[in-house]
Amino acid sequence: MAYTTINKSTDYFNNKIYTGNGSTNAITGVGHQPDLVWIKSRTEAHHHRLFDAVRGATKKIFSSQTNTESTDAGSLTSFDADGFTHAGGDTDGNGNGQSYASWNWKANGAGSANTDGSISSTVSVNTTSGFSISKYTGTGSAGATVGHGLGVAPKMIIAKGLTYADVWIVGGDNLGGWNKEMYLNSTSAVATNNNAFNGVAPTSSVFTLGSGNGTNKSGDDYIAYCFAEKTGYSKFGKLISNGSDDGTFTYTGFAPKFVMLKPNVSDGWSNWYIFDTTRDYPQLNDMPLYANLSTQEGYYGGSPATNYAQIDILSNGFKIRRGSGWGAGGSGTELIYMAFGQSLVGSNNVPCTAR
Repeated sequence: MAYTTINKSTDYFNNKIYTGNGSTNAITGVGHQPDLVWIKSRTEAHHHRLFDAVRGATKKIFSSQTNTESTDAGSLTSFDADGFTHAGGDTDGNGNGQSYASWNWKANGAGSANTDGSISSTVSVNTTSGFSISKYTGTGSAGATVGHGLGVAPKMIIAKGLTYADVWIVGGDNLGGWNKEMYLNSTSAVATNNNAFNGVAPTSSVFTLGSGNGTNKSGDDYIAYCFAEKTGYSKFGKLISNGSDDGTFTYTGFAPKFVMLKPNVSDGWSNWYIFDTTRDYPQLNDMPLYANLSTQEGYYGGSPATNYAQIDILSNGFKIRRGSGWGAGGSGTELIYMAFGQSLVGSNNVPCTAR
């Protein structure tokens, strides 16, 4: 079994379902004060919205759109000790009687100045869980570097322009090199392109930028969510589908609470599928949300679950199910994934609660 220094995963990451009330709504039970809150309506076709403590409350960006950051006083208004508060004006995140999913990560509040890179940044970091938020202003110069604060090289970075409307950039070791990129708002496959990270792998202190608008347009502001892998808590990798309903098993070394999958294919089925153990059964999880779509839970192609996307979430990993009819279906299809959860055995060799 995997051993981990993280004996209580909810101190650093947690799923939380809540019901909107159309008014001031204090969401509790997250288990920590979150610094990144990702919200999606389960029951209505609304865009995903992400808030973080570095940019500040009420400032939202949308994983399913290329839009710039917008400020909305009727949206998330504070990051609280055990969750967050949502105002009543934004039906996308707090419509009366609507059900919402939220995924919540702990960094370290509003952050502080970081001068490790050639571009100064504001960084909020949790080195225990391997998560940081870095805000910076682009220079347009290929080879510029930005500090991330993790102390180890990140395995995955998700970056978005705040003042320039462009794609969400995803880079990672699991894409086959840092001259590769994917786009969180798109069904596109991995692209070979040095514009985002200049073909240079991150170090323990900085990540490198290309000259592309997606990460480094001169004078524009950016946010980067950086993830390092932590044994027994997080995993960033890739798998190959076998095209069967008795599909590929992926070992993570922990019981995932959250799995996001992207088939490395450019077609209408190859979404960013989000599964978690809070919204559905712990196994036979077949009601995904889609980071690149506004559609409600389980909807794709005009009716509920018509693509039959399904995985089993297990005590030590996850397994692809329904091998045909969705992006993981074809035998030999590569999928990129990120997962967070709770190890079975902690650092003191005492079994942890799996979920």
